[in-house]
Amino acid sequence: MEDINRIKLVLVEKKRTSKWLSEQMGVNPSTVSKWCTNTSQPDITSLLKIADLLKVDIKELIVREYKTYLFSQKS
Repeated sequence: MEDINRIKLVLVEKKRTSKWLSEQMGVNPSTVSKWCTNTSQPDITSLLKIADLLKVDIKELIVREYKTYLFSQKS
């Protein structure tokens, strides 16, 4: 199964760029690039800030099929 990077996917869904995220986070663009290519991962504080900036639940950045997961929890 192909690894899907949640940060990269949510950036696309929100029509934001990795450059925008790096500016908002105050980090080097190469740092965000590493997050988006799974070379490294943000710490939990950064992950919370990313979720806030993108206006998503932090779970959307972690759980692969969040909407499916959410639906299954309601059953």
